[in-house]
Amino acid sequence: MNNEYPTGQGAAHLDQTLLAEIATTASTAPFLMIAVSGAHLYGFASSDSDIDLRGTHLLPLTKVLGLDAPILTLDRTWHTKGLEIDLVSHDLAKFLTLLLRQNGNYLEQLFSPLVIVQTPRIDELRHLVRNGTIARHAYHAYAGYARDQWRMWRKEAVMGAGHIKPLLYAYRVSLTGLHLLQTGEVIANLPWLASAYAMPELTSLIDLKVAEKTSVPLDVDVHDKALQLLQDALQLAYEKSSLPQEPTNRAALNDFLVQVRLTGGVDV
Repeated sequence: MNNEYPTGQGAAHLDQTLLAEIATTASTAPFLMIAVSGAHLYGFASSDSDIDLRGTHLLPLTKVLGLDAPILTLDRTWHTKGLEIDLVSHDLAKFLTLLLRQNGNYLEQLFSPLVIVQTPRIDELRHLVRNGTIARHAYHAYAGYARDQWRMWRKEAVMGAGHIKPLLYAYRVSLTGLHLLQTGEVIANLPWLASAYAMPELTSLIDLKVAEKTSVPLDVDVHDKALQLLQDALQLAYEKSSLPQEPTNRAALNDFLVQVRLTGGVDV
C-alpha cells in the first residue's frame, strides 16, 4: 500500500493480498481500481469495523452497446475468511460522472492510499482529476454533509450521550473539504488532518471510537463552537480558492473513457 500519510488504527493490519483476492472474485468485469475506504481510510477503525472496498470496473462493449441498459453498480456485502466485506464498484462511465459532480466520496476513493487493485490507467485518471476535474464546487458537498453529521450528533448529544461516529464524520469531512479547497489535495485521514490543522483535541475522540465507545456525553457547546468555526473556514476557503468553479476537462475525461473502453473492454 502507498502510505502517503498515516492511515490510522487498523489499516496497517490489512492484508493487501487477501483483500485483492477477495475483491477480484466478486465480479467478472475487470476492476480498474479497488481501494479501502471507510473507517480504515479515515483513521478511526475499531476491531469490529467492516472493510469498505470501493472502486471502478469496466463493463465490456457488448454490455454497453446493446439494447438493454447494463447494471452499472456492483454492490455486495458478505463475510469471508473472517472478514466482513462491503464492496461497491461503479462502471467507469458512472464513476467519472460522479467525479465530475464533485462527489467527495469518489474523490476520496480515487485518491485513497490504501489501494489493493490498480491498473496503469488509474494513474492517468488521477492526473486528469487533479488537473481540471477537482473544483471549488466541492465545497457544497463537504460543507453540507458536515452540517448534516453535526446535526445528527447534536440531536442525541443534547439529551445526554451522543454517538461518536457522526461527530467524527463532521470533523473529518470539514477538514477534508477545507484541505481540498486550500490545496487541491484529497486527504481523508482524520489523524493526519487533525495534526495538520492543529486540532489535537480530536485525538481523544478518535481514541474513544477505536476503543468502541460508541456513545459518550460530551460538551455540546465546545463542539458546536469548533464545528461552526470549521463551517466559517470552509466558506472562506471556498471564496478564496484558486480552484476552478466547475470542472474544466469534461472532454478529456470523455476521451479517456472512450479510449479505455475501446482498448480494455472484454466479454463476460
